[in-house]
Amino acid sequence: MDNGKPNWWSRPSSTPEAARIPTPPPADEGDGDFPLPAPRSAPGRTPEPPATAPAPVDEPGPPTGAGPVPEAAAVEPPGASPAPVMEPAVEPAPAAGPAVPEPAPAVELTKSVPAPEAAPVAAAAPVGAPAPQPLHAPDEYRTPPYGEPGPWAPAPPVQRPPGSVPPPAHHQPSHPPQAQPQGGAAPWVQYDPWGAAGTGVPPVTAKKSRKGLAIAGALVFALITGVIGGGIGAYVERNGGLTTVELPQAEAGDTGRAPDSVAGIAASALPGVVTLHVTGSGSSGTGTGFVLDTKGHILTNNHVVDGAASSGDISVTFSSGETARAKLIGKDTGYDLAVVQVTGVSGLKALPLGNSDDVRVGDPVVAIGAPFDLSNTVTSGIISAKERPITAGGEKGDGSDISYVDALQTDAPINPGNSGGPLLDSKARVIGINSAIRAAGGSGEGEGAGASQPGSIGLGFAIPINQGKRVAEELINTGKATHPVIGVSLDMQFNGDGARVGEKGKDGSASVTAGGPAAKAGLRPGDVITKVDGQRVHNGEELIVKIRAHRPGDRLELTLTRNGKELTKTLTLGSSQGT
Repeated sequence: MDNGKPNWWSRPSSTPEAARIPTPPPADEGDGDFPLPAPRSAPGRTPEPPATAPAPVDEPGPPTGAGPVPEAAAVEPPGASPAPVMEPAVEPAPAAGPAVPEPAPAVELTKSVPAPEAAPVAAAAPVGAPAPQPLHAPDEYRTPPYGEPGPWAPAPPVQRPPGSVPPPAHHQPSHPPQAQPQGGAAPWVQYDPWGAAGTGVPPVTAKKSRKGLAIAGALVFALITGVIGGGIGAYVERNGGLTTVELPQAEAGDTGRAPDSVAGIAASALPGVVTLHVTGSGSSGTGTGFVLDTKGHILTNNHVVDGAASSGDISVTFSSGETARAKLIGKDTGYDLAVVQVTGVSGLKALPLGNSDDVRVGDPVVAIGAPFDLSNTVTSGIISAKERPITAGGEKGDGSDISYVDALQTDAPINPGNSGGPLLDSKARVIGINSAIRAAGGSGEGEGAGASQPGSIGLGFAIPINQGKRVAEELINTGKATHPVIGVSLDMQFNGDGARVGEKGKDGSASVTAGGPAAKAGLRPGDVITKVDGQRVHNGEELIVKIRAHRPGDRLELTLTRNGKELTKTLTLGSSQGT
């Protein structure tokens, strides 16, 4: 307030003006106005005393540095309705910084509480003093807290506590607290929008913030779910899940295979391949064979059934699992071939025979057998060499059991038990009979012959089917096989290059059989044969192999050296009975 008039555009820096002005008594009906006390002087001013000032009332002065001395409070005459007495308000001294002014000591005054029915009466002026006059015309539009309280709501008296009031936070202007009225009745409190907390309107209990509780609950929930999730994860990892595991799998597709694939060849040939179990002469063995015709003839190796030659037992098991007994039809040691026959078996499937002369190195082949008694085993490879001269057998020591083979060499894995099984071309035709292997650490041929470690090292040998077909036909028809011969005895101890005709035969007879093919061609003892039909031979075994690869009656051209000269002789092969 400035000069008793409200300032509507500025925030009061001290207690509102209405709180320092006592409530005026009700005006007379004809007057229309009511008296107002004189306003306080602004800080630093000396208020002008009225013409006739009432007697001052002694009040304690402010402390040092508290500001100007406030006006004296009005004194009520006895018997009159007391008007509210305003407490002297101390305004803070201006300061350069945000320092909080020291509050003035509270002054406690005693007032009378009017009866509820009685209307407030203006304070009586001292005797002889003129009645106080209003300083300005009443403002019809004044409203708390900027103006004076309205006539309908007399301002309650103000009473300060005796103690010092602590400075408010944030350097807000200090406002004196309202004094509690005597008698314990709760007074009306004037609204002050800039008053300190706890003054004016009773404090409203603030609602507790739920943000902290929400955060704490979220943390607890995350912790609980993490523990539960970790436990479930550990259980699933250790026990393979909570439900039955079903793995993805491709749908059933076409099971057919191309006829020239390994699977197609195996599917076509397996029904015609059998496994042989032989017992006799105090020994037993396992080998393989294949069906030659619907009459039950089966071709295999001689060394597979040699133990059952006289009184042994031969059992044949087909790929379907059906078993039948078999009997020996014929065998030949020189070719290492034999034929057995089963009876009482229907639905036999004979394997088609190919032409071994058409085979070329690198052609794919498939071998089927029972290695180590594992029947129906299929392996694949290629033809790694042709016309490989090998010898097998020789366990008897007299040479009667040695076989000479101009073999097909293959890298298809062949092991003990594969003997007698078919070697098939890409059209599932038989091109050879698996007969021998070269074992690691051994110097001989055959299934482990002279070997310290029997097993496949990628060197397998098969009898060409052209030779096997001729021998099988002779064994089925006559029980015996014929061998082509030239009618000479060879010197097997010769260390030179080629096959040398011996000086004497085994029993001391002539080394060249009189009237035989060699004698007719003009061969003599001591001649060294170096080629057969243009193919080089390096020793006597290779010469036998090359001759056995032909049929009796075939014409051969031999190249030989005699006394340092090279000669060519042509002869017709003879025949001898095999064993």
